Amino acid sequence: MAEINSVTDLTLDGDVAVITLNSPPVNALSAPVREGLFEAFKAASANDAAKAIVLICEGRTFIAGADITEFGAPMAPPELPDVQDQIEGASKPVVAAIHGTALGGGLEVALCAHYRVAVPSARLGLPEVALGLLPGAGGTQRLPRVVGPERALEMMTSGRHVPAKEAQAIGLVDELAEEGKLREAAVAFARKVVAEGRPLRRIRDQNEKVEAARGKPEIFADFRKANARKFRGFLAPEYNIRCIEAAVNQPFDEGMATERKLFLELMNGSQSAAQRYSFFAERTAQKVPDVADDTPLIPIKKVGVIGAGTMGGGIAMNFANAGIPVVIVEVKQDALDRGLATIRKNYERTASRGGITAEQVEQRMSLISGSLSMEDSFKDVDLVIEAVFERMDIKKDIFTKLDAICKPGAILATNTSGLDIDEIASVTKRPESVIGLHFFSPANVMKLLEIVRADHTSKEVIATSMKLAKQIGKVAVLVGVCPGFVGNRILGARQREAQKLVMEGAMPWDIDRALYDFGFPMGPFAMSDLAGLDIGWVKERSKGESIRDVLCEADRRGQKTGAGYYDYDENRVAKPSPFTEKVIHDFIVKSGANPRKIDDQEILERCIYPMINEGAKILEEGKAIRASDIDVVWQNGYGWPVYRGGPMWYGDQVGPEKVLAKMKEFQAKMGDQFKPAALLEKLVADNKKFADL
Repeated sequence: MAEINSVTDLTLDGDVAVITLNSPPVNALSAPVREGLFEAFKAASANDAAKAIVLICEGRTFIAGADITEFGAPMAPPELPDVQDQIEGASKPVVAAIHGTALGGGLEVALCAHYRVAVPSARLGLPEVALGLLPGAGGTQRLPRVVGPERALEMMTSGRHVPAKEAQAIGLVDELAEEGKLREAAVAFARKVVAEGRPLRRIRDQNEKVEAARGKPEIFADFRKANARKFRGFLAPEYNIRCIEAAVNQPFDEGMATERKLFLELMNGSQSAAQRYSFFAERTAQKVPDVADDTPLIPIKKVGVIGAGTMGGGIAMNFANAGIPVVIVEVKQDALDRGLATIRKNYERTASRGGITAEQVEQRMSLISGSLSMEDSFKDVDLVIEAVFERMDIKKDIFTKLDAICKPGAILATNTSGLDIDEIASVTKRPESVIGLHFFSPANVMKLLEIVRADHTSKEVIATSMKLAKQIGKVAVLVGVCPGFVGNRILGARQREAQKLVMEGAMPWDIDRALYDFGFPMGPFAMSDLAGLDIGWVKERSKGESIRDVLCEADRRGQKTGAGYYDYDENRVAKPSPFTEKVIHDFIVKSGANPRKIDDQEILERCIYPMINEGAKILEEGKAIRASDIDVVWQNGYGWPVYRGGPMWYGDQVGPEKVLAKMKEFQAKMGDQFKPAALLEKLVADNKKFADL
């Protein structure tokens, strides 16, 4: 055995040189890894006893990608292209032996090998698009030459991890190895290549598939058109497409130059900076400073859910999806039956689209049971989640009962979206077991889970909730108790300004358009129409005192009635409503205000700067641990465009001093609801940003 450096070994297995990489946790392409690979391939190529070379990795994965911590900094030599040249230019066959994942730079390294062998559980992909980037080490030029431009377009713009069996079917993998016997299989395959005199297959020289697409620009035009909605606002998918166009229309070296140019544009741009920030922010949100990693966890083997409505049913599905049995309790049999039927319908819809199998539908449904009795069903649950109507008296009554029914140590959780959890916990004899688990609707789809820490919530309950969130596929953020918590509290600031702007002369569609163009999936009024204007509205108590009152009284309750703020056709396509415009005009006249023309820039400043200011108040009150946690909440729960980082990151890019100046300007014109947060004032005084906190 020859140790090349601390992470790389070179050994001879008969006439096959085996280069073994071992750089935990994921063999990322750090400087020591690049150096080890460069020197190992150099030595193996020079060793006359070696007729072929196998590259294999120790640990749980092949090379999982670049070392993201090096992004934005000069790369220490040898650079990755130098390593790839050593591999691709080797004078003897090189076989990459893949297990775990070969992603990003890892797959780009494997594409420089002449052959690839993988175990069936391996997955391969180029997911750089998720970081606002494109593969910058030849992936955009080599992948289309292996799998064809059409397949490369799908893989690179989605970042999808392709299973090994599919990778073999499309030519990305040459042979599948038995699990646990990858090294033996790769060495045997290398010997077979030598014995059969197979050529050194350098992908850069394989042009058949790209030449077949040359002169067919409709391949790219059709792909752009089909994905226009999904790619809206993002630069990286378009840049990936341009690189694949270059692979089709340019010689390899020219295509590499195009890739490099476009990669640097993205790397140095604000979108990739925001998406890389978001990548780390999600991981940082999992860390709670005062809850140690070794905090004992409460085993969650069975879950109870109160309420079989949209929210309760969606919550139950999360646990069934993770293989955890769950019992749903309702007051009436018809409501329970309706809820269970909706869950089945949701699963069957997913199966009809190929997301799960019919067998999985039945398996998940078998984990969900229904009951009309908390007393009978909740005695042995480890966690119970209340998902009933947002009324404090109802919730306190339920928690009084749960306190008497549930076993000692069981977690008692509420799905409230903003009520005082300390008040809810006060009716129990175990406030340390009470926590908020605020799911977002639809709960089986939305990624965010606001975990709300009350005054007495134990560290064991917090640690268990954070781990459980990951287990059920959620992005968890720990927040404190305050009206609306983090997400809805900030949303309230935006909604308040949107409503006021309407009374000053901006139409709902003007406001929605400005926020849509900023990157949100829809604006506040379109969102209200989608949810239903009559949520929380009671006809008998309506006095026509608001625009919403008048719309609901006219049976304009949103998309479901074909009209709300907007008018809708039979396909629910929205168009501005003359009826709504007249209602607004009448309210403005009645108020004595003078409507004015309001441009998109003012709409954005009025809607977004108060959000940043509210976030600053949340931070100074300690209701969020970090500014980046607020951004994670807004990206995953409210559709904030990931390429703009989040409200606090965006505030840093605009500049806290500009946000402060605008808030002071608004305060002087319109009142103290715009009073700047003390933290915002301090940041500007200290010449700091939210990221510095």
